[in-house]
Amino acid sequence: MKIGIVGGTGDIGEGMALRLSSKYDVIVGSREEIKALATCETCRETLQVRGLKCSLAGVTNQHAVDEADIVVLAIPFKHVAPTLKTLTGFEGKIVVTPVNPIERTAYFYYAPPPEGSAAMMIKGMLPSSATVCAAFNNIAANKWQMLDEELDYSVAVCCDDEGAKQTVMELVDSVSSLRAYDAGPLAAAAIVESVTPLLLNIARFNRMRDVGVKFV
Repeated sequence: MKIGIVGGTGDIGEGMALRLSSKYDVIVGSREEIKALATCETCRETLQVRGLKCSLAGVTNQHAVDEADIVVLAIPFKHVAPTLKTLTGFEGKIVVTPVNPIERTAYFYYAPPPEGSAAMMIKGMLPSSATVCAAFNNIAANKWQMLDEELDYSVAVCCDDEGAKQTVMELVDSVSSLRAYDAGPLAAAAIVESVTPLLLNIARFNRMRDVGVKFV
């Protein structure tokens, strides 16, 4: 299975490439191909030190979409709309969004678009044949790149297509010690996205790091 990461040179994108490329063909996308190539080289070196083989290719964001079976949008919310407007070829693909619309004043708060969530906004911007799934929303960016630490979190997955949801849940379960949970249709993604500013506030005001969610 080929996984394309749009925004693959950011903290989350690079971390996902590190975690996934030893099991899947990972296509790291960027607005500038040279940055994607550099990220892939860094990832290869990091994994080789640990004796891990990987499958990585650095390309443009468009090429990542074109070549992937599953596309991950590893980009900040403010970049989602302008980025998607430059890309085509999402027809028939599973699109995973870990995107959270968050603002910050004296604290972090949920700031969804008129559609109600980033996931629903993304669905409205893509072809009807694309299947959007919300997943990985509540994992701290830093944790993805800490390969010596287990990702021992619960991951809520929201999607309207049961087959696509199962595929994404299996992807989640293949990463470290993550555990996927069915969180309902895509319309429920607002609930999942809104947990992230809560986690950030708890971490900030209690002097904690990388707070996550685990269902027991």
